[in-house]
Amino acid sequence: MKVGIAGATAYTSLELIKLLLRHPEAEIAYLGARREGNPRISQIFPSLKQQIDLPTAGLEPEDIPKGVELVFVTLPQTVAMQYVPKYIKAGYRVIDFSADYRFKDADSYEKWYKSPHTDPDGLKKAVYGLPELFRKEIRKAKLVSNPGCYPVSVILALAPLIVRELIEPTDIIVDSKSGVSGRGRDVSEQSMYCECNENLKPYGVGGHRHLPEMEEILERATNTKVKITFIPHLVPMDRGLLSTVYARLKSLTTTEAVTNKMKAFYKDEPFIRIKDPDDEPPSTKDVVGTNFCDISARVADKRVIIISAIDNLLKGASGIAVQNMNVMFGFPERLV
Repeated sequence: MKVGIAGATAYTSLELIKLLLRHPEAEIAYLGARREGNPRISQIFPSLKQQIDLPTAGLEPEDIPKGVELVFVTLPQTVAMQYVPKYIKAGYRVIDFSADYRFKDADSYEKWYKSPHTDPDGLKKAVYGLPELFRKEIRKAKLVSNPGCYPVSVILALAPLIVRELIEPTDIIVDSKSGVSGRGRDVSEQSMYCECNENLKPYGVGGHRHLPEMEEILERATNTKVKITFIPHLVPMDRGLLSTVYARLKSLTTTEAVTNKMKAFYKDEPFIRIKDPDDEPPSTKDVVGTNFCDISARVADKRVIIISAIDNLLKGASGIAVQNMNVMFGFPERLV
C-alpha cells in the first residue's frame, strides 16, 4: 500500500519514515515539506541516505502521486487543518499528528489553542487514535487524530481504574516528565542545550494544552466526569516519557487486586505491559525504541499510585500512528 507524509521534516516524521521503511505492507510514495527547492529527504535527514532518497514535494493534493491511499499529516497545529480537509476531499484517508482534530468541539480547541478552528465538520468526524479504547471506530475512520504524548501515558494508566470504578475520577493528580524531543524540532529557548542540560523544569503548570484532551477523552471512553491536576516537566534526555498518577481509591483494596484488574482490562492488547507487584516500576529505558506502554500500580493507604512509561516519539507519536494505520487497513497490529 502506498502512503505519504505531509510535513516530512519533523522529528516524528523521521521516526515514522524509519517505521514505514521496514513495514512489509507500506511503501512511502510521497514526502511533502515546506522547503524551497524540494530537497531529497536524505539531505534533511542524512541518516536516511541509501535507505530512501525521495525528493520532497509540495503539500497540495495535486502534489501527491497517484496510488497513495493514506496520508500522515505531521504539520503543526493550525497548519494541519488547512490541508486535512483537502486530503479528505481528494479521497485520501488521513492520520493527523497535530491537536487540530482531538476535540469534538471547536470552542474547546479555540480556548486552549488560541486560534479559530477552520474545519469544524472535520472535528465532528475525526476519531481519536488510541486503539486500546477506540479500535472499532478507527477501523472505519477516514480521519484519525493521533493522540498527544502526555495523554497516551495518562489515559492508558487511568482508563481501567475509572471503568472498573476503583478510583474517585475527580480527584486525580498527574506528574509527567518528558525528554526534550517532546518540544519538537522548531528552535525555542526552552529546547536550547544551555536551558535543558542539567536542568529539570516544570512548564504549563495548571494550563497545559494536553490537560483538556486527557479529561475529554477519558470522559468519552468511560462516560464519567473526570478532573485532573496535571504538571508536566522537561528533563535533560532526548526521548522517553514517564507519568506518575495519584488517585484516591473508592474503597480499600490491594496492589495485587488493582494489578489484576488492569491485566484483565488490557489482556488482548499487543502494546500494553502491566508490571507485576514484585517487578521494578516502569522506566523510560525499558520502552525507548518501542511502541510499548509499561504500567504499574501500587496501593498506598487510601490512594493508588500508577506509573506509566512510553517513548514519546513512538507510542506517543509515530509508533501509535503506524498502529492506527494497521487497524485502519487490516494489517497485523504488531507490525510497528
